[in-house]
Amino acid sequence: MKSAKTITEIEAEIVEEFALFDDWMDRYGYLIDIGKNLPDLDDRFKTDAFRVKGCQSNVWLHSRIDNGRVFFEADSDALITRGLVGLLMRVLNGQPVSDVAEAPLAFIDEIGLRQHLSTNRSNGLTAMISRMKASAALAVEPADKTI
Repeated sequence: MKSAKTITEIEAEIVEEFALFDDWMDRYGYLIDIGKNLPDLDDRFKTDAFRVKGCQSNVWLHSRIDNGRVFFEADSDALITRGLVGLLMRVLNGQPVSDVAEAPLAFIDEIGLRQHLSTNRSNGLTAMISRMKASAALAVEPADKTI
């Protein structure tokens, strides 16, 4: 089963979508809408084990690997943060684990997202990206590797 679109193709769509907005207040509104449309995360994943460390708001992230592809479910108690993780999920969900682990996620800087976030939200975004990439990287590790 191949994902319908590659990470690069999805990133290009997002860049085009954000270009439709004239100012950052509208872009924040778009992020909030993404957050509002994020499916609810099962309460069993809203525990400290699934909490993304480094985020000022609470962010919970659950990942699973299926046939070499990674799938994420997430939630946050802050709407913009929920929108940020929803945006990341749109790009990374269903992609091959190696692609997720190595994804440069250039769209973030192309749309100016990082520079328009507060320091705390930017740190949280970095923590979410690190956690998602680490989840995928674990699946890329050779099966016979001993830890």
